[in-house]
Amino acid sequence: MTEMHTARVAILADSPLQRHVLQQVLADNGYHVVLNSDPERFDEAEWPSVTTDLWLIDLSQTEESPLVDVLLEEAEVPILFGEGQAPERFTDPFSHWEKRLIGKLKRLIGDPVAVVGPALETLLQDQPRPPRLALPEPLANLPLPAGDPAPEVWLLAASIGGPAAVKAFLDALPGGLPVGFLYAQHIGDGFAANLLRAVGRHSQWHIQGVRPGEPIRCGEVVVVPTQQELTFRASGVLDIVERAWPEPYTPSISQMMLNLAQHFGARCGVIVFSGMGNDGTASAPYVRRRGGTLWTQSASTCIAPSMPESLRESGLATFTADPRGLAEALVARLAEQRS
Repeated sequence: MTEMHTARVAILADSPLQRHVLQQVLADNGYHVVLNSDPERFDEAEWPSVTTDLWLIDLSQTEESPLVDVLLEEAEVPILFGEGQAPERFTDPFSHWEKRLIGKLKRLIGDPVAVVGPALETLLQDQPRPPRLALPEPLANLPLPAGDPAPEVWLLAASIGGPAAVKAFLDALPGGLPVGFLYAQHIGDGFAANLLRAVGRHSQWHIQGVRPGEPIRCGEVVVVPTQQELTFRASGVLDIVERAWPEPYTPSISQMMLNLAQHFGARCGVIVFSGMGNDGTASAPYVRRRGGTLWTQSASTCIAPSMPESLRESGLATFTADPRGLAEALVARLAEQRS
């Protein structure tokens, strides 16, 4: 995945387990690990030959390291001391530990999702319109629900590789379904207009920004803002609050899942598409307790599989498929509910 982000990290850690965890976490979040070594086993004279944007130092068993002393005096790139021993995976402490670490890396050497916005140009190029699924008879015989407040709301969650996957999902969906969507996409500032155009150009679904005070309606895809948190008022209409999303992700998929499940309960679902990191996994147990549904894009069809795979490995996702397969499953689910 190094072609997606060039930020390079050299790891020096004296615990084999910690080196393994750091390697996985950094790779999952889009960083290129160029060195992963015990400082006592790395030739001090070789450090100038390591081409890196940051040195990540994590010492739990070594009180002094001549190599680290040299780096502190002579290295021309940032040096970051780690967040301590990694807690057990799939726990809240691990999630907090990872968020602190990745948040610091983003501030020091950049955010891997910076590639998402420019990559939208590919989706804006001329392409044939993909085939759309047929509307099943149980749904075709119902009054057209477009414009009505959505009885079910599903969150489409994505990061790197997400726009193409979400576009394929929406392109496959027929109009006339009794459902509305939120779309939370990790993306840099200044790309909102292109995101709306790129993802919605072949779809029968109306893709738009947030309108505070309005409900999510059937036939709509509401794009979650990146800078301010999106919530629901007691009446079910959308609201933007004057606070930023919790770090390190913008928007925070985990927080959006909490807000959605708190209001809609069993009338909500989440589909996690291609992306780096594990945003969303921490909130999955709450969504399930509230009766919500969790699906993921299959790893083999993702540009970056770690975000959907993190949810799948938690054991809480109940269905996995490529974007068109996810669309087929949702149409079948809605038809069965009304047959």
